[in-house]
Amino acid sequence: MRVFLVDVVVENSNQAKTLLNYLMTYYKLSIGGVTLMNAYKKYWSNILNFSGTATRSEYWWPAIINAIIAFIAAAVVQNIVGHPITEIYNFADLNYSLGTRFIAFLVWLANWTVTVRRLHDTDRSGWWIVIQIIPLLGTIWFLILMLLPSHSQTRWSN
Repeated sequence: MRVFLVDVVVENSNQAKTLLNYLMTYYKLSIGGVTLMNAYKKYWSNILNFSGTATRSEYWWPAIINAIIAFIAAAVVQNIVGHPITEIYNFADLNYSLGTRFIAFLVWLANWTVTVRRLHDTDRSGWWIVIQIIPLLGTIWFLILMLLPSHSQTRWSN
C-alpha cells in the first residue's frame, strides 16, 4: 500500500491539466471500466436523453464532480461578492443570482436524465424517481436503487 502526501501549487491552467492527466493515468480513475472524464462527458452530452441506460459509474462520477465544483464555485463567488449568493444588493448581484439559477437548472436537468437512465439500467421505469416523495424511507430506497448493479438485458438496452 502506497501513501503519498502531496503539496502542489498550481499556477496556471496548463499545470492543472497536466496534474489531472497525471492523476488520472497514475491512479486509473475509473470505476467499472468508465473513466471519470468519459462519464462526465457522457453526462453532459446526454442532457436531454431519457432513453437508454447509465451505469453506476456514469451516475456517481458526475455526482461527485458536481458536488466538488459547486462547493468551490460557491466559495469563490461568495469571496468575490462578499456575501452569500442568495442575497441580492445590486444589479451585479442580480446577474450572479440569475447565472447561478440558470446553471443550477442545467445541472438539475442533467441529473434528472441520468437518474432516469440509471433506473433503466436496473430494469426499472424512470417513474421510480417519484419514490423520493415518501419522507426518509423513499430517500433510503432511492439510494439503494442507485447502488444496485446493472442488469445485462433490460427493456431500455441499446
